[in-house]
Amino acid sequence: MSVRLLIADDHEVIRVGLATMLKGSEIEVVGLAANGKEALALAEQTKPDVILLDIRMPDGDGLETLEHVRTKAPNAKVVMLSTYDNPTYVARAVALGACDFVLKGSDRQAIIETIMAAAAGESPSRAGELRRVASAMKVRQVVVDDDEVPLTQRETQVLRHVALGLSNKEIGRSLEISVETVKEHVQNILRKIAVSDRTQAAVWAVRKGLVE
Repeated sequence: MSVRLLIADDHEVIRVGLATMLKGSEIEVVGLAANGKEALALAEQTKPDVILLDIRMPDGDGLETLEHVRTKAPNAKVVMLSTYDNPTYVARAVALGACDFVLKGSDRQAIIETIMAAAAGESPSRAGELRRVASAMKVRQVVVDDDEVPLTQRETQVLRHVALGLSNKEIGRSLEISVETVKEHVQNILRKIAVSDRTQAAVWAVRKGLVE
């Protein structure tokens, strides 16, 4: 049995390209949407098994659309599609219920495997990244919801920048501090909120409402 797929992306070349790429596989493309509004309408109409949802789109971006998918297609699995491997995108995607996250630059086999795994309800396929983030969110949920972890004003500023995917150099330039100072702040932040890397820090920031 083929997997019914809805593709939502605001660039026609991406939509059509993906549909063409998937020909000859076990995946049947049942709809192409150019924005979030179209995606929700087609999701309700076509009842896909999987929705491949671009993160950045007009008329309701992917993350906003993801919040409403459950009412339109409650049984559909959602895989977020993005050009950039931004930790905040990953963290927000997990928080809103996406089952995987795939980059537009991925090869055909990786995209097919991701979609098939999502349809089968299997664990995220993306090199363990989304699985690790999801685990981090579950482990941290009670702590993050219940405990206030003291961060200085500067550490909070740095954490917001980290969650937006900026490098140490970019953070330093933005806040007009040295790269060495940024590194020190990042290490203090990871220690204070008890996480091991920047992506988990982004998860923490998203759950605390420090970034949207």
